[in-house]
Amino acid sequence: MKSEKFFYVVANDLFEETIGEHYLREDYWKYLSEAIIMMYYTARLFSDHGKNVLIDGIIVERPELQPHYEKVKGIFAGYPLSIVEVFCPLDICRKRNIQRGNRAEDQSEGQHEIMAKNIAYDFKVNTHLNTSEECANLILEQLLGQHKG
Repeated sequence: MKSEKFFYVVANDLFEETIGEHYLREDYWKYLSEAIIMMYYTARLFSDHGKNVLIDGIIVERPELQPHYEKVKGIFAGYPLSIVEVFCPLDICRKRNIQRGNRAEDQSEGQHEIMAKNIAYDFKVNTHLNTSEECANLILEQLLGQHKG
């Protein structure tokens, strides 16, 4: 399915780049947590201006962000919000991280451990069973079906 609808993307990785390396080394989660919250408000600002936006990130329950999932729901209360789980087995994530070359080999395991539990996902895709393009199309089909206009 090809969509004519345009989506802006905000991502944890992009917002992490707004933080100087010195500060990330000093207190990684303090500064990243602040940037993640600002990312959500940035996404909401896009929505305030009638723009479609996708957030590429993970909902983690670190002390600096707790309760992260509840904060996300609060920031987007009254907004069209769909939370999609993009999943693959941990061993596949590990291989992909090694291939990327810019991620720690154990990054996926670490992220899995701190992921918020009991997230009410609206939709799930498995990147091990589907290509990136197929996953994107499945997500778009789901989102466009839910949020007409």
